[in-house]
Amino acid sequence: MAKRRESDLLGELDVPAEAYYGIQTFRGLENFQLTGKKLSDYPEFVYGLAVVKQGAAAANNELGLLDNKTYKAIKKACEEIRSGKLIEQFSLDMIQGGAGTSANMNANEVIANRALEILGYKKGEYAKCHPNNHVNMAQSTNDAYPSGAKFGLVLVNKKLIAEVRELVASFRKKAKELGKHIKMGRTQLQDAVPMTYEQEFESYAASIEDEIKKLEAVEKNFYVLNMGATAIGTGINSDPAYPKAVAKHLSAITGLPITTAKNLIAATNDTSDFVTYSSELKRLAVKLSKICNDLRLLSSGPRTGIAEIQLPPRQPGSSIMPGKVNPVIPEAMSQISFRVIGNDLTVTLAAEAGQLELNVFEPVMLYAIYESVELLINGMKMLRVECVDGIVGNFERGQELVRNSISIVTALNPVIGYGAATSVAKAALQENRSVYDLILERKLLDKATLDKLLRPENMTKPQPLKKK
Repeated sequence: MAKRRESDLLGELDVPAEAYYGIQTFRGLENFQLTGKKLSDYPEFVYGLAVVKQGAAAANNELGLLDNKTYKAIKKACEEIRSGKLIEQFSLDMIQGGAGTSANMNANEVIANRALEILGYKKGEYAKCHPNNHVNMAQSTNDAYPSGAKFGLVLVNKKLIAEVRELVASFRKKAKELGKHIKMGRTQLQDAVPMTYEQEFESYAASIEDEIKKLEAVEKNFYVLNMGATAIGTGINSDPAYPKAVAKHLSAITGLPITTAKNLIAATNDTSDFVTYSSELKRLAVKLSKICNDLRLLSSGPRTGIAEIQLPPRQPGSSIMPGKVNPVIPEAMSQISFRVIGNDLTVTLAAEAGQLELNVFEPVMLYAIYESVELLINGMKMLRVECVDGIVGNFERGQELVRNSISIVTALNPVIGYGAATSVAKAALQENRSVYDLILERKLLDKATLDKLLRPENMTKPQPLKKK
């Protein structure tokens, strides 16, 4: 394999001649083989780094610090990367020491070498376009890396929101399909009061739908960047006019209302925007797992459980028990949720462990967040297509459980009083009899009135109470 020799602070190394990355990326590849997940596995992250480099080059060109010819070559290289080209050149592990320096230099080197080709030079002829002097001008890893990550997260967050909308629509459609058939509502795993299938499934839709606005809200935190901070927030090696100029160009490139943080030192050492976003991912995961717990309970049985719904069978459930089918899709979704919840703890601990003017643990934070988003997108699609869309209501079973439940006496409280209702419930439980029969036997209500009160539509929504 042909090689080219490059040098850095530590000495010289031979880099594959055809590679667009350079010596510092090569060292990162040698040092960090940890997760099996590469930068290229999250192309939105790579896109974000290219956005940052393009915006920085545009600002430096506007300020007269980067010549037109070099700027245009860098711009074209960045645009190619943003379109998905050269993605294979970003093969560094997502977790790395150095606060993301390897990732930042990966972007600098790939862009520089592609720009050299555009200018008519060979890879490695850095006198004409240098990874640090030109591509990384007025930047540090400490502002370019988190800013690039934020641009990437804006993209994946929009994909996440789109999948949330799809799942909401699926639950809402299923609610309408199951309709006003009656079933038991439960609290503390005990019979509570009746409700409709539609009410239960609409509640799932509403619960998840609430997360859309929250995801949109936390995304806005990513529009505030620390570009211009350079190393620690003092802006060393950048022009005083650079922060405003780079924000303007980044806004033009992305169409987002990008602003510069008011205090660049604080913005460089404070990773709370990532903490906030991760927390919202956890919140969504918790809701999804709770709903999946419900689906597993409601479909339990099929002969000895609740069995009010039937989940679509997806695979045999046992290597020893013939005929057994397990709720594998909700189970998988819950496990995804557990992972997201664990990732949130990772982000929290990494954010807390930051010291002085920089948090060096941003790589593990970003790895955890990007993984969580990917898992949630894939998991919600699985849940929607493989489970929710195919749920069937066991309406006879739902009605049977309501009819035999002692808790329907709750609907009679306003008419016969709490004391009488309690007495009936106790007798029904002790004598293994129905509430309906005991009410008639004790002549607490006539049959017509009782039937009216126990109509499904009267037990599943508010009714006018008799005024004293």
